[in-house]
Amino acid sequence: FLEHFYNRCCEVSVESLYPQAGWVEIDPDALWLQFVTVIKESVRVAGIEMNQIVGLGISTQRATFITWNKKTGNHFHNFISWQDLRAVELVKSWNNSLIMKLLQNSCRVLHFFTRNKRFLAVSLFNFTNQHVSLRLAWILQNLVEVQKAVEEDNCCFGTLDTWLLHKLTKGSEFATDFSNASATGLFDPYKMHWSGLLASLLSIPLSILPPVKDTSHNFGSVDEEIFGVPIPIVAMVADQQSAMFGECCFHAGDVKLTMGTGTFLDINTGNNLQHTIRGFYPLIGWKIGQEVVCLAESNAGDTGTIIKWAQELDLFTDAAETEKMAKSLEDSEGVCFVPSFSGLQAPLNDPCACASFMGLKPSTNKYHLVRAILESIAFRNKQLYELMQKEIHIPVTKVRADGGVCKNNFVMQMTSDLINANIERPVNIDMSCLGAASLAGLAIGMCEFYKSESCLTSCSC
Repeated sequence: FLEHFYNRCCEVSVESLYPQAGWVEIDPDALWLQFVTVIKESVRVAGIEMNQIVGLGISTQRATFITWNKKTGNHFHNFISWQDLRAVELVKSWNNSLIMKLLQNSCRVLHFFTRNKRFLAVSLFNFTNQHVSLRLAWILQNLVEVQKAVEEDNCCFGTLDTWLLHKLTKGSEFATDFSNASATGLFDPYKMHWSGLLASLLSIPLSILPPVKDTSHNFGSVDEEIFGVPIPIVAMVADQQSAMFGECCFHAGDVKLTMGTGTFLDINTGNNLQHTIRGFYPLIGWKIGQEVVCLAESNAGDTGTIIKWAQELDLFTDAAETEKMAKSLEDSEGVCFVPSFSGLQAPLNDPCACASFMGLKPSTNKYHLVRAILESIAFRNKQLYELMQKEIHIPVTKVRADGGVCKNNFVMQMTSDLINANIERPVNIDMSCLGAASLAGLAIGMCEFYKSESCLTSCSC
């Protein structure tokens, strides 16, 4: 069933909307229709019945959010994507503000005297465009309908997981899990609850935020009218943390490299939260009962988006062709590509950086352009990996990769060569999908592989 579900997801792409330059949105009605259709079709193709599904795990893209009417369930606006840049000026303003400087300097002093890691984390904290926090603040400042709903205590906020839970249960459930909450920029991972300080600074009412539950947890049941039977929802997890779980990166030093829409590099830091100066931030990987697993993560915003863009320019007809095109040349003849449609993240942290080709010559053809694009992905991987080695002082035990772009042998081999490490990748299935299913299985007592290596069949580069 998981293989059919993943294959069907690959066939049905979610359309991004671009109402203004730098704005990235998703139509929630279209997304819901696709979501329900994919599940029904996957069950049919797998040759099983809905009543055979004993538990549902939800893995979703993080930091994409929406607000809706608490009473009617109607949304106030489209989903605001994690790639959206509408709050870029707000991010700059806050990071350069006197309040932030005072907060950072005060916490730096407090850390010096107390050695409390929480104070160190705040002293290093800066807002980014990918955080939900300031994009949500922008919505609250600019949409009158949302402002009115907040005043009337009639507004709900949710990332994709919370919204899907609300839709699946016909409005009876409202919650998120620790992995999703920790990726919003509004959550205090040291205290394991929403940050009252950040919410107060940004004038975001805590009342609109969902309760935070364990990653494996009984979140309620799917309303019977949707799939014909009530299905227990027993896991919710953010996509990167889910992929980490699916790849069995259970131990400190285990590293996961996801190359999908963007690139995400995560390292398991055990039960210790780690925040670095130039771009690795702490996350909750998952919480199961009393166990809390922490990650440190950094990312590059554009990976699969670059390949899709090049395809739309007719540089090739299928992404699978790019590997052969790149390998047909000895090099790119000095052509370089900067992969920054949504700015450059760590270690440069420049939200205004523009994508560009350099080194073009009269002899440059589309093969050189394609090779330069693939090389840019590998070089960004190298940047993130070297930053991790420099700032996260935990020895790397293994590196595993997933995501659609990891199917490209050219990118994989070049990355492996550049970081001087073996990279394992899954053979068949999407790791985010497997991670959510495994967490659901743990919740209902069906999976016993946790902390073992039996969950992954892999090959090496």
